[in-house]
Amino acid sequence: MARKFSELTQNFSEEQRQRIEEKKAALWEEMSLAEIRQALSLTQSTLAETMDVGQAEISKIENRTDIFISTLRRFINAMGGELEINAVFPDRTIEIQNFSAFNQKPEHPNSFTNQLEEDRYFKKPDHS
Repeated sequence: MARKFSELTQNFSEEQRQRIEEKKAALWEEMSLAEIRQALSLTQSTLAETMDVGQAEISKIENRTDIFISTLRRFINAMGGELEINAVFPDRTIEIQNFSAFNQKPEHPNSFTNQLEEDRYFKKPDHS
């Protein structure tokens, strides 16, 4: 018989509960795009609707290892987040300002699609 998680953890000590909370916090610090989407309870289809693209485009974005910053920013914005880019040095962390112009959320639902068309990744090859 399946048991609820709360039943399994009801006898945990305070120390065990603290370790669990620390591990949960650590998991939130580093995730792939797909893991972030899943943790936010979003499906690829739902995110695709929000971004006005096909579900296959969401899959492509999630599985790429090299992505335009503008595409990544729009993807994060569509999930309700903000992308920040930092340079981390041994003695300090510096936020890179060059990308602040991309920090604006699309004003119109179709503006995301228009921006996608500007990205080389989403442009159709010119066969002329």
